[in-house]
Amino acid sequence: MICTAGSAPQARAIGEHLRELIREKTGRKPLGIEGLEEGWWVLVDYGDIIVHVFQEEARKYYALDETWADAQVVH
Repeated sequence: MICTAGSAPQARAIGEHLRELIREKTGRKPLGIEGLEEGWWVLVDYGDIIVHVFQEEARKYYALDETWADAQVVH
């Protein structure tokens, strides 16, 4: 999953909220979380699900949307 946050605090908040929500609903803990301190690109890795929370500039820079352009879009 790839999403855009409006600021570093928002990216950090989304990453933290996601971790808490999934733990509450499923009991699962992420295999790893990166980027929470900076908030430019927060990655939450559950192995079978990986969430990228980018600030807009980071999303453009890394262009994961282009890399995964052929992947199935899930809404």
